[in-house]
Amino acid sequence: MSKKTAIVFGGSRGIGAACVQALAGAGYDVAYTYVSSPPADLAGVGDARIAARIAAHQVEITDEAAVAALFDRVTAEFGAPHCVVANAGINVPPAPVGQFPTENFRRLVEVNIVGAFNILRAAAQRVADGGSIVALTTSLVRHAAPGVGPYAATKAAVECLVRSMAKELAPRGVRVNGVAPGPVDTDLFRAGKSAEMIQRSAALSPFNRVGRPEEVAAVVRFLASDEASWVHGQIVQPNGGLI
Repeated sequence: MSKKTAIVFGGSRGIGAACVQALAGAGYDVAYTYVSSPPADLAGVGDARIAARIAAHQVEITDEAAVAALFDRVTAEFGAPHCVVANAGINVPPAPVGQFPTENFRRLVEVNIVGAFNILRAAAQRVADGGSIVALTTSLVRHAAPGVGPYAATKAAVECLVRSMAKELAPRGVRVNGVAPGPVDTDLFRAGKSAEMIQRSAALSPFNRVGRPEEVAAVVRFLASDEASWVHGQIVQPNGGLI
């Protein structure tokens, strides 16, 4: 593979960090973003050769100018990015729609829809011809569950953007896909959950476990690769059989 560059928005932990490692391991130079505190170990990469390909940037995705500025920096140093991963997002405590706090819904919309829109719009303008854009969503868009309707709704909006962009960018050979995981074992997933709650999530899969970040990142790496040349406009669900 000739030298290529990737940008991972939301790459400091969990699935995003696994995507950073997977893409760097595949030979990409990877720029990834964080919100507040830069990780001390470059997303947990232990291999010095891989770590040398990785750079962290502080970006607030709700600030469209900050998102555009990162694309400018990466393009000036490496040329147009060949892969853009829109992973940055938030979740809030679950609650029924009838009792869902307005401020929490507005936070979800601002980050998960407006922030994702800022990333995807800039990616549509700046990604290299023949490149790949991957947006992270959730299997909860299709697997209805109480308390998560507002969160899933924001990710459904991202999937709509993905499908439209797939039609719009095809003339440039740019592939656009979504990855919609089921429950994945990250710090964010475990926060505030009892062992019983985690087991309930595991039981949603016939394998009776939750996923691992690297299992989702492997799908993202595949979609970024030339091996996925005929995968376009799809929502891929690495969720262990959550159907």
